[in-house]
Amino acid sequence: MFRHREQPIRFILGMMMIISGLVALIMAWFFQNIWNMAPCGLCLLERWPYRILILFGIFVFIVKNRFIGLIFNLAALVLLASLALSFLHIGVEQGWWPSPLPECYSISSHVQDLNARFMSMPDRPSKPCDIASYLFDWLPISLTMLNGLYSLVLFIAIIVGTRMRHRPSSFS
Repeated sequence: MFRHREQPIRFILGMMMIISGLVALIMAWFFQNIWNMAPCGLCLLERWPYRILILFGIFVFIVKNRFIGLIFNLAALVLLASLALSFLHIGVEQGWWPSPLPECYSISSHVQDLNARFMSMPDRPSKPCDIASYLFDWLPISLTMLNGLYSLVLFIAIIVGTRMRHRPSSFS
């Protein structure tokens, strides 16, 4: 069916990028809306690489062959950025450094008047970034750590897949 080894690998990597990005975003939606786990500012920021990954996965099926290597390299950079965001968030959760985002800090009010306190509250509740969210009480791995692991696996898959594209085929 395919004459070149590159075509099925291109298809597999493109589908993997789209599906894995969708899975990450659907799981984040599920945890937020079904399990009522409030996301912090860093959690919301960590979703962006998956949106970009989906876009690059769509580009794999649209662009010409000469740009495919560039798309895969950019996807690998996006996953490295996702890893970096996860590492930053893990550091905040573990207390290694403070969060760079101002929305990550819990609001402390020194106002005694209840009306003034309600007026100073944000429109939607926020969660401080230094409070980790765990799926299970018995498993000391936060959702941020799982996100980092997921990004690492996807990064390795993209790297291995792009290397396989350049390996000579034995089916000639």
